[in-house]
Amino acid sequence: MDISKQTFDVGFLENKIWKHYVFENNVSGFKKLLKLIKPEDWVVMEASGSYYLPLAEFLSKMGMQISVMNPLVIKRFSQTNLYRAKTDKKDAQTIAEYAEKYELRKWNPASENANKLRQLYSRKEMLIKQVHQNQRQLEAFGSSGFLDKFLRMEINNSIKYLENKILKLEKEMDRLSMEEYSETMENLQTIPGVGKQTAMMMCLITDNFEKFEHYKQLIAFVGFSPRIYQSGTSVKGRGHICKMGNAQIRKLLYLCSWSAKRWNAKCKEMYERLKAKGKPERVIKIAIANKLIKQIFAIGKSKEKYQTDFC
Repeated sequence: MDISKQTFDVGFLENKIWKHYVFENNVSGFKKLLKLIKPEDWVVMEASGSYYLPLAEFLSKMGMQISVMNPLVIKRFSQTNLYRAKTDKKDAQTIAEYAEKYELRKWNPASENANKLRQLYSRKEMLIKQVHQNQRQLEAFGSSGFLDKFLRMEINNSIKYLENKILKLEKEMDRLSMEEYSETMENLQTIPGVGKQTAMMMCLITDNFEKFEHYKQLIAFVGFSPRIYQSGTSVKGRGHICKMGNAQIRKLLYLCSWSAKRWNAKCKEMYERLKAKGKPERVIKIAIANKLIKQIFAIGKSKEKYQTDFC
């Protein structure tokens, strides 16, 4: 299925002929879809913003098998097959072709609290950007050599207003996260360098550590996996991390790494070893962040508290 805000396209193969249907992206359209599918069928869709969620949750309640794919995976599959057409009908067919060739992972709906936390965090990020925009504008006006007193007061009041709204959002996020992940968050915060916000975000993006089977999958999801640029003997570019993951949690882990290099025994040991080898601070920072992810994953999966000799 290829899903947009108003409609969703359905494509499947029947008697070697491709079938195509279009339904409205609402409960009425969902019920019409049910007439086409059987309980043993797999329903495969992309994670298209938040547009896929109502349909996915509806089908899940009906007991259907659902798989929600990363849009980048489908895009790469389409490019590999040299598809040129880019229509909703063709996209639905491409998703179906991918599903026929590869093993699918069943999607399970997130809890109500988890959905609330995701939205609250997105809202908080937007407000933080607005604070930074106001601060930059205030600085720019001040640098011009003339800044009206009324305008200065107005911008400062806007910043205070936004900061108060951010504090309210953070309080609500703390409340919801403790309701949903209290035990896991308590365990994660025993890791030196990991604070409440990082613990909450790790619980959220991993579905309380049910989403991934290996810590390397989590590293790739966050976007700290190394990307090597090399071809033959002549092309040898600098390696760097692949930033196709979650930028929000990546920022938090960057900050955590500097605290961890002083107080986390394993991270401190890594820092000193890499520093002695002459590695740049940025490279060391990424290595420590990866070490923290490994520790976080181990604690989250084991449901235990941190020990000094852990990972």
